[in-house]
Amino acid sequence: MRNSGHQTNGISILFLPTGLDKDVVTPNVADAFKLAFMLGDVRLAEEKEGVAGDVYVLDASVATPTHFAKFTPTLEAYPVKLKEVHVINVSPLVDKIVNFVKPFIKDKIKERIFLHSDTNDLYKYVPKEMLPTELGGSAGSLKDFHAAWVQKLDEYTDWFAEQDNIKANEALRPGKPTNYDELFGIDGSFRQLVID
Repeated sequence: MRNSGHQTNGISILFLPTGLDKDVVTPNVADAFKLAFMLGDVRLAEEKEGVAGDVYVLDASVATPTHFAKFTPTLEAYPVKLKEVHVINVSPLVDKIVNFVKPFIKDKIKERIFLHSDTNDLYKYVPKEMLPTELGGSAGSLKDFHAAWVQKLDEYTDWFAEQDNIKANEALRPGKPTNYDELFGIDGSFRQLVID
C-alpha cells in the first residue's frame, strides 16, 4: 500500500505487504499485478508533477515459498522509476531466494535491492516520518492507507471501465502482422520434445 500523503524529494514510498496474515490464500498473480498497475495508473493520472521514483518496502515475514513461486517481476515497461526495494524481516529462506534470483536481474536493479533482518536498518534509507506506525514510523497506519486507496479506486471505477474497452486495431498497423512465435523463436509446441 502506498503512503499516499507523504513523499520526500518527489519519491513515493510503497508498502507491500506489511502486517498481512501469512495464512491468506496466495492471490492469482495476474490479478495482483493488475491491481498494482491500477494503483500506478491512478498515481500517474493524479501526480501531475511526476514522481522522482518509487521506493518499495516489502515485508518478508508474511511471505511464504508459495508467494515467491507465483511472483514474476514485470516492471520493465511501466513508466515509473524504481529507486529502491527494501525487504524487511528477512529470514534465511528469503535471503536464499533473493540471492537465487539476483543473477537474473539487471545489475542496475540489483544495486537497488536492500535486505534488512532488523527494521531499524531501514531507517538509514527511509525516514521514519515516511513509514507507517506498524514499522515504527509516524505517517499513519497501513489500515488508513488501505482504506484511502480503496476509496480512490472506487472513484476511478468508470475510468477503468473505459480503459478496459480501449484496444489496438491491428488492421490499421502498417506492414505485415507480427507472428509472435517467429519473433521469439518458439515455433510449434513442446509436446514432441525429446531430451537425451
